[in-house]
Amino acid sequence: MAGRKPLLVMAAGGTGGHMFPAQALAETMLRRGWRVKLTTDARGARYTGGFPHSVEIEQIPSATFARGGVAAKALVPFRIAGGVAKAVAGFRRDRPDVVVGFGGYPSIPALSAAVILRLPRMVHEQNGVLGKVNRFFARRVDVMACGTWPTNLPEGVEGVHVGNPVRLAVRERAGAPYIAPGLYPMSVLVIGGSQGARALSDIVPEAIAALPEAALHYLRVSHQARDEDKARVETFYAENGIRADVQPFFKDLPERMAEAQLVISRSGASSVADIGAIGRPAILVPYPFATGDHQHANAQALVDAGGAIRIPESKLTVETMTQAILAVLDNPEGAAQMAAAALSTGRPDAAGDLAALVEQLAGQA
Repeated sequence: MAGRKPLLVMAAGGTGGHMFPAQALAETMLRRGWRVKLTTDARGARYTGGFPHSVEIEQIPSATFARGGVAAKALVPFRIAGGVAKAVAGFRRDRPDVVVGFGGYPSIPALSAAVILRLPRMVHEQNGVLGKVNRFFARRVDVMACGTWPTNLPEGVEGVHVGNPVRLAVRERAGAPYIAPGLYPMSVLVIGGSQGARALSDIVPEAIAALPEAALHYLRVSHQARDEDKARVETFYAENGIRADVQPFFKDLPERMAEAQLVISRSGASSVADIGAIGRPAILVPYPFATGDHQHANAQALVDAGGAIRIPESKLTVETMTQAILAVLDNPEGAAQMAAAALSTGRPDAAGDLAALVEQLAGQA
């Protein structure tokens, strides 16, 4: 059809780690004149609030063997088959130019349909260890794009290191000047990602309360806590006279990160990418139950560069966290060096590099 805009279909699972890179690519492809469609499930749909309004969002059935009882697991193949059939019908109608999967079981139907219809297809893996779905499709796609390098890939599969795309709101603050800690208002940002934030909610408030009075006087905390943890975290900060904003999700996270003297975080791929792009000292506590311990691998580049302190959860105590916080806030020169080191690992142009791969696949380059 004359004048038809090329169509990118993205498929992503139900966590921010999958959805934020998809959002970043969507923003970039729209500016390049593409139409963009996202397929996900109900969990993934919760993370679509920041997507540009012109992105069409479709929920397609999928399922996982990792959750539910025997009856639910028995239905998994049928739910997946139904999702694949729906995706095949949709692709025959829309004829996407490229299909990109970002991982998670909700990406199974779209990638399967792309394989069946022999459409140009790519997987983007955010972590240093492939998730199960991306591992399954690694030999069945045209390009394996990697966010963390090195990525542990199946034998014979070559990866292209593009980095993890960061959202436009992060790119707008990339390399924002860092104000080192001092005797003036300071900010600490605590983020846990969509999984496993409870350990940070258990330890970090007490660790901050244990800081010297002089440091607490100037400190303000932004703490992302699960719904079920919010009230107790909020109460603890208030009872200890610590100014804190406790929310399950910060819509202005890039702005808060840019203003922070220190970020305390899980080492999910998107969090690590944001910290590197903006350039902030970090204390990283990898989620120990992540597939293949991939959060440990995600943190490696930041740690190697000197931009982050990594604390394994097995060694996470109030004392170790307090010591790590003081190592940053009590050392302005060292904190500034950490910020610069973190920035050196950032790839704020990753979305553009991934977009270039999409256009090459479509024959648009």
